[in-house]
Amino acid sequence: MRIGRRLTALALVLLSLVALPASPAGSAPARCPARLLVLSAYPGEIDRLLTTATVHDTVTVEGHRFFVGKLAGNAVVLALTGIGLVNADATTRAALTQFRCGGRPAFTGIVFSGVAGGRTNIGDVTVPARWTSDDGKTWFRADPRMLAAARAVKARGVALTGDAPVGDVACVGIDPRLLEFVSMDHEPQLIVGGDGKSADPFGGRRFPCTPGGGDVFGCEPCRAPPVVPDVPRFVTGMVPFIDPAFFTDFFAAPPPAETQWVAEDMETAAVARLAVRHRIPFLAVRAMSDGQGDPLMLPGFPFQFFAYRQLAADNAATVTLAFLKEWRKRTGR
Repeated sequence: MRIGRRLTALALVLLSLVALPASPAGSAPARCPARLLVLSAYPGEIDRLLTTATVHDTVTVEGHRFFVGKLAGNAVVLALTGIGLVNADATTRAALTQFRCGGRPAFTGIVFSGVAGGRTNIGDVTVPARWTSDDGKTWFRADPRMLAAARAVKARGVALTGDAPVGDVACVGIDPRLLEFVSMDHEPQLIVGGDGKSADPFGGRRFPCTPGGGDVFGCEPCRAPPVVPDVPRFVTGMVPFIDPAFFTDFFAAPPPAETQWVAEDMETAAVARLAVRHRIPFLAVRAMSDGQGDPLMLPGFPFQFFAYRQLAADNAATVTLAFLKEWRKRTGR
């Protein structure tokens, strides 16, 4: 009887093993890629990052193109947010919805690289410790580990340029650094810490990009593969221009000559808010396109912005790339 029971039990075990699905030899559970989301607002800000990256896929979501690949050793998704808080919020939400892993966003960090106004010299690069969009009532803090990596970049030294190039004004895909027209009298510095502010001069409305609108107002990176112009999105976005004050608000938004903020822009706080909400590490790298130390003595924004936008964008990209290399070293991903 005992032998019979043992044989029956053994038979049941064997049957259960046979019923299990076979796994290929050496297979392992699928892992989600550890990606960083790297954002910029307008074409001139992202072009150097995009041409430095190895892009192996492009995903279009709700009119936004996301470039999937590798940058400075990191798996990344790069994208233009468009100008303004509303655009930055919409693009970041689209990315967090599209790239998922186990029911949550698949990003291990978000980095914003772009230009800003501020209280220091033109060409300086700032990495603020916290951001606000309501003059300090609410704060969104940068990730402490990312700030530590930025400080390590500063301690090691990073070569920033003081030569201002013309840029790719018509967005025809040329190297924006081909022609330089002026040099700074000072050596640009990297500043880590301080407070940043994002303003909304558009009153909660979306600022539309313009197909063929150049390296500032265009809808696509200047050096990305060409696509059919996004005419429907442009026509819809043109509605706010019915209000004559809408476009002029863009030029009235940045900081005055004296400001308390180390950086003041129109996008970062919207991205930071979503990063904090989803518990994703976040950092913004913002270089001064308008501020102190102007050798041409231009009367502030928008004159300084259009003169020095590419200088600032290049320096922001330089620091962003150095940060990404340091982050890769620290995380081992």
